[in-house]
Amino acid sequence: MGGTLLEKVEQHTRLAGHNRVAMLLFRLGDAQLFGINVFKVREVMRRPPLERMMGIHELLAGSCDYRGQTIPVIDLAAALGYPPLRDEASAHLMVTEFSRSVQGFLVADLQRMVQCDGDKMAAPPAALGFGNKVNAVTRLDGALLAVVDVEQVLASIDSAPADLSIQMQRLADARVLSPRRVLVADDSLIARRRLVALFKQMNIECIVAKDGREALDKLRKLAAGDPAEGVKLVVSDIEMPRLDGYALTRAIRETPELCRLKVVLHSSLSGGFNEAMVKEVKADAFVAKFQPDLLAQAVFELLPANATST
Repeated sequence: MGGTLLEKVEQHTRLAGHNRVAMLLFRLGDAQLFGINVFKVREVMRRPPLERMMGIHELLAGSCDYRGQTIPVIDLAAALGYPPLRDEASAHLMVTEFSRSVQGFLVADLQRMVQCDGDKMAAPPAALGFGNKVNAVTRLDGALLAVVDVEQVLASIDSAPADLSIQMQRLADARVLSPRRVLVADDSLIARRRLVALFKQMNIECIVAKDGREALDKLRKLAAGDPAEGVKLVVSDIEMPRLDGYALTRAIRETPELCRLKVVLHSSLSGGFNEAMVKEVKADAFVAKFQPDLLAQAVFELLPANATST
């Protein structure tokens, strides 16, 4: 299936930036469909031999050799409350790239690739019982599709440091910005928490939105209000329900009262494709998650203190 996947990715590339997402579907042990953005998937294969060491995290099934590289393998079924797949010979491995790191996820049954409308995705109701491991749901041919919040899964195993370096902290303390507010848009709870904590270190207040549609609504309200309460910078995830980061950036650029805002796209999606899309939608920068110093540096460059000081 690996070759077929790579052949199909190019067919779905043209959808990006138009609030449509190509999802790879899979199951974890019952009839429930799950999905992951296909641009995060490098390859899919049968479960390879796994090496498991004592004392590793309970969600780690072990490690394996992937094209000469040793990568961790996460039992995605166990992470979402299903029976573990680490000993199931019939399991499949999804090799993924998030924030410039490569890891594998064990799944029970790989399905197919589909195109999903971003405006038909929504945050999952608590009653569905997915917890914080799913950040969006939609309907596909009448069946419920749950989009896995892989950032949350990875953070539950190894939480990335969210602190600025000492040098960058000193730069942040010395800068004078006005207004000292940014708008952060991200559908992942763990990502929002990390960003709010990071900007707090930079003495910057965050206005938070859970998706691109909410972000656009808040930006329009802010633009109609007191300039002292406004923002000059938007930091947005790319993958979000209702309105993704690319579509949000397009909307900002096409709205006269918002078009001068600086926009940083901040995503776990990596690679040259993103760089091309950043230019196409006229975002000001792209920073891969989660690299606090690089994001802070992008903010400093886009909001120079000598241009915004009081």
